[in-house]
Amino acid sequence: MDDGRIDDPAQMRALAHPTRLRILGLLRANGPQTAAMLGELIDEAPGTISYHCGKLAGAGFIEPADVPVADRRERWWQAAHASSSWHLEDALDDPERALAVSALDRAVARTYAANFEAYIDRAATYGREWVAAGSSSDRVMRLTVSELAQLGDEMWQLAEKWRAVGAEHVEGDGSEQVVVLQQAYRWPRV
Repeated sequence: MDDGRIDDPAQMRALAHPTRLRILGLLRANGPQTAAMLGELIDEAPGTISYHCGKLAGAGFIEPADVPVADRRERWWQAAHASSSWHLEDALDDPERALAVSALDRAVARTYAANFEAYIDRAATYGREWVAAGSSSDRVMRLTVSELAQLGDEMWQLAEKWRAVGAEHVEGDGSEQVVVLQQAYRWPRV
C-alpha cells in the first residue's frame, strides 16, 4: 500500500466529510472492515456507512478487501493507501483547488480536535502510565522560512523512525495504537 497524493478538487471534496474521514481513518488503523462493523464504531446506520464507502471508493480512497468470509454477501473494505497527502501551496493559484483544499483542511482540523477531546474524555480509563507517557504542548518561536521547512523535515523523520518501531509490534505485546500529530506553521496572529 503506497501513499496517496491528492491533487484533484473532486477527491478533496469527497474526503472533506467528517464521516468519510472517520471511515478512512478506521480502515487505516484497524484494517479491513464491513459497513456494519464501521457503523458500530461510528454510531451510524450501515446503509449510511455503505453510502459513504461508495463515495470513498469512487474517489479512490478505499477499495474492496479480499477477506475470506463465510457470508459472501458481506462487503469488506480496506484503505487504498497508507496515508493521503495534499499541499495548500499547490492550490494557491487555482481558486477551485484552493476552496477544495481549504474545506478538506478544515474537516481534518475538526477531526483532530474531536479525537483529542475523545482522548481527554477517556483518559481515566487508559491507566496512569499511558496518560503520563502522552504529551500535548505548543511553542511559538521565531524562524525563517528555511528553518521552518527544516523543522518540518526533522519532525517527519522522527515520526517515521517511530512508525518503523511501531510496525514491529502486534496486538497483545503491551503496545497500543497511538496518534502523533505534527503541526508547524506560521503563527496567524490575530
